[in-house]
Amino acid sequence: MICVLSKIPIDLSKVRKEDIDTEIMRAGVIAELDAINLYEQMAALAGDENLRKVLLAIAKEEKEHVGEFQTLLLRADKEQVKEMEEGKKEVEEMTGVS
Repeated sequence: MICVLSKIPIDLSKVRKEDIDTEIMRAGVIAELDAINLYEQMAALAGDENLRKVLLAIAKEEKEHVGEFQTLLLRADKEQVKEMEEGKKEVEEMTGVS
């Protein structure tokens, strides 16, 4: 398990001013994905059914947060949009599933 726990994986003070917002969005996506992993792993270990349900509900909320950051990121970074589409095409070609 890799758990960032509030540590931004990039030194934002070294990022160019024009790139700061995009890097903050990416850091937000990373943090939310990390939180999803953490809550789902804890839910898998939880003995109390109510605790497990709450952890999974929180993980689901974090997935929504990923979508929010990703929406902003795709508005700000058109290259990211293009490369995501390319990645989607490659997976479809490899798997035969669209």
